Amino acid sequence: MTFARRIRILLAACSVALVTVGAVSGVAAADNAAADNASRNLYIAAQAEFVKGDDIAGLADLHRMVAAAPTDPQGLALQAIWADYAGDLVTREMAFAKLNVIDPGMAAGARGVLGAIGAGVGTAPNPFPRTVDARTALVVLGYGLLPNGAMRPELINRLQAAWLQATQAPASPVVVTGGAPHNGITEAAAMATWLIGHGIAPARILVEDRSGSTVQNALFSTQIMRSHGIGGAVVITSPNHIRRAVTDFIVAGTRVVGAMTSPNEIISQLAPPTKPAQRGMYLDATHVFLPNS
Repeated sequence: MTFARRIRILLAACSVALVTVGAVSGVAAADNAAADNASRNLYIAAQAEFVKGDDIAGLADLHRMVAAAPTDPQGLALQAIWADYAGDLVTREMAFAKLNVIDPGMAAGARGVLGAIGAGVGTAPNPFPRTVDARTALVVLGYGLLPNGAMRPELINRLQAAWLQATQAPASPVVVTGGAPHNGITEAAAMATWLIGHGIAPARILVEDRSGSTVQNALFSTQIMRSHGIGGAVVITSPNHIRRAVTDFIVAGTRVVGAMTSPNEIISQLAPPTKPAQRGMYLDATHVFLPNS
């Protein structure tokens, strides 16, 4: 056999092998994608059950999710967090034990989520400002505008609290956070305009105008604060929103050094929330911790 013929045979064999490997790789990729999609669907189903208050069904969906992907750190983290909500401490600690081996960083993060929720639950509405330094931001959370772009009374209440805190801490930057534009005006833009009109220097104000939820308020504001070298924050919102907001900001990585609220309806919000009332805090916290969950 000539050398040229041998080369042609070898190249043909290599081509067949490459086609075969490519086909197998394609099948494997499709299988992995299908498995990921199935796991995500189970988690979405579990979330829906928890939101409805059916903790047993939610935990069952999470058990199936982890059984399908037993080494997926995100799945184990979510199982641990929701098992804590449901009071299933055995499942929580089993999930953490596996997670400590597979991904210690994820395990620490999930423990941190539970700590943040605890901190949020322990936060009481407080209408009094704090004395803080220039490296601490005052973060005012938005509230839905009217269709014409005007602010609702609830948002003005938050701004009045923010103004009081801003005058108490004149060196601190003020972050206004909220997108959801109406009539071409975002919540953040409306808040900045109000604060400037009430004597707060424009140079103090940092505008975050992309967020459409408390989760995004926390994630996007944290990014802005980090980019400006800001180390901590006083979170300012309504009494019935402060615990969820504090939880989200802590999970996002902000060091919350204070929480101030508008004075309206404080009495009705003083008692710590019951476990069922914490459901929204757990749901938000998981979305902040794992934004794609």
